[in-house]
Amino acid sequence: MKFALHTVSYAGCWKGQFGMPLEGAIEKAARLGYNGVEIMAKRPHASVLDMSAERVKRVKALLDDKGLSCACIAGYTDFLLGIDSMLVPSIEMQVSHVQQLGEMACALGGNLVRVFTGYEVPGHQYWPQWYMVVEALRECARKLAPMGVTLGLQNHHDIGADPEGMIDLLQDIGEPNVKAMYDAWTPALHGDDLAIAARRLAPHMAYTTVADYVRMPRWHYEPSLTNFSRDQDMVKAVPMGEGFIDYKTYFKALRNAGYDGWVSYEMCSPVRGGGTEANLDYCAGKFLEYMAAI
Repeated sequence: MKFALHTVSYAGCWKGQFGMPLEGAIEKAARLGYNGVEIMAKRPHASVLDMSAERVKRVKALLDDKGLSCACIAGYTDFLLGIDSMLVPSIEMQVSHVQQLGEMACALGGNLVRVFTGYEVPGHQYWPQWYMVVEALRECARKLAPMGVTLGLQNHHDIGADPEGMIDLLQDIGEPNVKAMYDAWTPALHGDDLAIAARRLAPHMAYTTVADYVRMPRWHYEPSLTNFSRDQDMVKAVPMGEGFIDYKTYFKALRNAGYDGWVSYEMCSPVRGGGTEANLDYCAGKFLEYMAAI
């Protein structure tokens, strides 16, 4: 397997987190010992609004100089975003955006664009939402196919988040350049069997992104009862191997099923120990140590 660092980890996206420009995150990945980078395709890193042809050339030259691959361009989509306001061509705009991300991937020497599916919108029937996502992803795939670019679906949003749902989604889209970017954290939060999930998805996978978490119990005080009621747990990122996600089982099952692709590490939420550069570096280094040991 090859290891990528998601540049979101050094983008300063949450309060108190250390951030640096894209070029700094690329240099950081090289110093830490990664094989490539997953590039966050939004500000402050690689928004299509800011990535001029000249800057793309400079970033490609930096990647080459540091011996890094562009493992993935990480797009941020929600194909159900405009369902309550169909006057705005939200899907058309997002498909066009994904096409631009494909062009960026090619220019940087990559061949994979990550997208999300859609957050289910209350008050609308489920199956029309499902097929709205299917049709949008199919069009994205057809835009990317002539470039030789794969469309990767990460199980981040509601549609296709579970293993069987992801497989059904891939089948309904029906395009050969659409692959799963299936991650362990979602089935772990669902309470699914990670080995079964990995075995089912491995033949369809192009990529997987990892981060480890602990559950943080939450309580709500009820004055009338002089007691607390239990709320849904919060989860918080921790260094690899310190959380509840059984990555050893997950990666063993992936390897046994023949997966030998990219594994990307991300810090895309508050991390235990804080958002200082030193702590981010520690966590990013810990991931490589963990993967070398399993």
